Amino acid sequence: MENLTERKKQPDVVRRNLIDCTARLAAEQGFSAVSVQAVASAAGVTKGGLFHHFSSKHTLLEAVLGDLLAKLDADIDVLISRDRDDHGCFTRAYVNAFFTDRKRETYAQWSAMSVALISEPSLRQMWQSWIDGRMERHKKTDGDSGLELVRLAVDGIWLADLMRDDGQAGNTGEALRKRLIRATRREDKI
Repeated sequence: MENLTERKKQPDVVRRNLIDCTARLAAEQGFSAVSVQAVASAAGVTKGGLFHHFSSKHTLLEAVLGDLLAKLDADIDVLISRDRDDHGCFTRAYVNAFFTDRKRETYAQWSAMSVALISEPSLRQMWQSWIDGRMERHKKTDGDSGLELVRLAVDGIWLADLMRDDGQAGNTGEALRKRLIRATRREDKI
């Protein structure tokens, strides 16, 4: 009984745990494994406890995507703050964040969430709003079509990774990252 009392006093901790368990379950077992019961069990709460924090599985998935976008935002902001060249700074940060993330646990979470992202209109809208917001903030530095082509190439690598059983498509290592970064410079285009 003491455990329930502690949980009531820490709703943010329970909410965070539900988001983390959902992301971990999706990454380890695939999107199809993410059910309300599976998430509740993994988080150590009842289904009613889950529904206290999230009105539906869909709102839980929106929270997971929101969390991943917030982490991506933070990573990109750090990378932009270190960049001394304004032209293409968002695109370089996008490229570097992607290639760095491929080595992290969050990459598997992104891969699992992509299934939901493709099939769920509200999640696609969240992604599109994130892109639109970033492009609005960086339209002076990253608005040209050559930089858009670089960002679309990164998205293509992400999709190619998703289609592979081993999660890593073709020649997508350091040489490709460097080539994409070079393409963001004024003097070198794809």
